[in-house]
Amino acid sequence: MSGKRLADRKKTTLYVGALVLVLASCRGGDGAAPQEGAGGIKIDAGVTKEACPNAVDKSKGCIYLGTISDLTEGPFKTLAVPITDSQKAFWKRVNDKGGIGGYEIDVTKYVKDNKYNPQIHNQVYQEIKGNILAITQTLGSPTTAAILPDLESTQMVSVPASWTSLWGFEEVVLESGANYCVESMNTVDYAVEKLGVKSVMAVHLAGDYGDDAAAGAKIAAEKRGLTFDNVTTQTGQDNQGGAIDAVVSKKPDLVVLTTGPTDAAVIIGQAAARGYKGKFIGTSPTWNPGLLKSPAAPAIKALYLQSAPWKAWGTESVGHTAMRAALPGVTPNDGYTAGWVWAYPLKAALEKAAANKDLTRAGVLNAVRQLTSVDYEGMLPSNAGNFSASAQDALFRQTLIYRPDDAAPTGVTLVEDFFTGSTAKDFKFEKPCYQ
Repeated sequence: MSGKRLADRKKTTLYVGALVLVLASCRGGDGAAPQEGAGGIKIDAGVTKEACPNAVDKSKGCIYLGTISDLTEGPFKTLAVPITDSQKAFWKRVNDKGGIGGYEIDVTKYVKDNKYNPQIHNQVYQEIKGNILAITQTLGSPTTAAILPDLESTQMVSVPASWTSLWGFEEVVLESGANYCVESMNTVDYAVEKLGVKSVMAVHLAGDYGDDAAAGAKIAAEKRGLTFDNVTTQTGQDNQGGAIDAVVSKKPDLVVLTTGPTDAAVIIGQAAARGYKGKFIGTSPTWNPGLLKSPAAPAIKALYLQSAPWKAWGTESVGHTAMRAALPGVTPNDGYTAGWVWAYPLKAALEKAAANKDLTRAGVLNAVRQLTSVDYEGMLPSNAGNFSASAQDALFRQTLIYRPDDAAPTGVTLVEDFFTGSTAKDFKFEKPCYQ
């Protein structure tokens, strides 16, 4: 296999493949014979000459994309529902502008709930994979890892709703923005230079999400000569006692927090109630504007900052403006922002594949290997979205810092614009940080 990230992919494929090898053996529904579609474009699984169910133009064919998200009861449902709705609006805008290569895109027929459970994620993926060309959203790091061997074996390009550093080594995965590892490196560097911290604690969920952020925090803490503690927790309001005890007893200057929003509120609120006066900087998924209406709101306003991979809902850019216009009347939530940003690379890959006259799965993957940049319409800098380079060269290293603000549309206001700390700038990206 040629193209992006080959040497390092072998290492990570062995790691993930050993974890879920059994899942890769079931390939029902794949293997559709290529045929010629509209405009002489080669097509196979997930692409039909017939129009989409809700087509704007009934004369066009249909590209079906899958969505697997945390829609009902998992820890990220308050983010996942807006992510999913935003992507429906994103692809509707694409269809309203004429679609891609004589086809419109359907992201409504094959939407599944993973309940943030890897086994359920794989189960529902198996149900839809034979009917889709690619996946416009696969939410979660450990959940997506559960289908990774199958994504590779079927050449199914997918868009993660997560930022683990593993994705930098997987060419079937189209990630956007800095990963959790880089985000936490930048967080620690920011806290050293702007807040004068000398001790750091990572409080995080187990798995690729939390472990990746904790790894970045540890790398930066060691480089900056800070003391570092690592505390693993689990989801659920009643499961945060150990984390709270650790924060209160060790009193680190900075806690890098990598949980869901509800868990973050419990940890911040109860640690503050027990006298903790340091700073929390939470990775992007720790935030939800509803936290400012929670009992922990005073503590959050006093002690919390949010690190982020891109700018919030109210930002003025072509992409942000288009997103807001496509989602009239919604309550602002940066789940919408994330969903919109994440869709751009797959749009670019489909456009490239259509130009190459090959909208098969193999054709889309080949198009990904040719992407040197992605037009995010100003939502990410122009140097984001290079999928043809090595993991080291393609790694996007810029993040931002926000603070709680009742007056802001999504409850946060920009403190530090796109920046790269000294740790991330010098970091040699040779394997996923959490390994």
